[in-house]
Amino acid sequence: MFRMAAHWLGHGTLDMLFPPSCQLCGVETDVAGGVCSVCFGRLTPITQPFCVKCGAPQASEAYLNAERWCAKCERHPPLWDHARAAFLYDKGARDLILQLKYADRQENARFLGKRMWQAGQALFTPDCLVVPVPVHRMRLLKRRYNQAALLAWEVARLAGVPCRPDGLARTRATSRLAGFSRRERQEEMARAIVVRAPYAELISGKEVVLVDDVLTSGATATACTNALLQAGARSVSVLVAAEVPSQKEIDLDFPILETT
Repeated sequence: MFRMAAHWLGHGTLDMLFPPSCQLCGVETDVAGGVCSVCFGRLTPITQPFCVKCGAPQASEAYLNAERWCAKCERHPPLWDHARAAFLYDKGARDLILQLKYADRQENARFLGKRMWQAGQALFTPDCLVVPVPVHRMRLLKRRYNQAALLAWEVARLAGVPCRPDGLARTRATSRLAGFSRRERQEEMARAIVVRAPYAELISGKEVVLVDDVLTSGATATACTNALLQAGARSVSVLVAAEVPSQKEIDLDFPILETT
């Protein structure tokens, strides 16, 4: 019934009846699916200087080498080519992502996807393909949707490139990764993700932009990247809504979001 009303009344009339509101505080806003200026000011966009390899913000340019990699990536280079995040994973970004992931606030994907596209425009080429991090089918049945796929659709729409929401699959239900060490996360994710057979030919030779909500240790992104490269992807870049700061900077009362 609501869809029929939307068709006949149009979005303008619906906005008069149900004014758009801030996704964080609920105050009326001018644009649906966004946040008010006050709440936006509480978000922390990741801007220069940042490491182009892992996307992590840096205190100054002095912490980057000639390739604009941080010291951590120099010592242990991630498998993917580049990574970008729209926001630092602080309280504002955390609330938006948790709402999207667990509270059925699918409209948050519109705001987050736009910011991701703006932050990651350099990752997109005319020949690229957007693929989201998958969730296991049992978790998908429980949650009803894959939040990474919603973000991927929005990013691909804005970039004008194709999206393959089912390009990757989880072969087994992995444990929740919150609280795991980096090594434990990598071991848990090993061989848990594969390219779906029908999409292997489409992925081969493509520059893939891998989309997820949060980049934490990189274990999930590494597993996805490995599967995509084995399927013949020319390159893989990672684009996320938020990136978790180094573990030493995280308040114990401010838990890390579990990855998909």
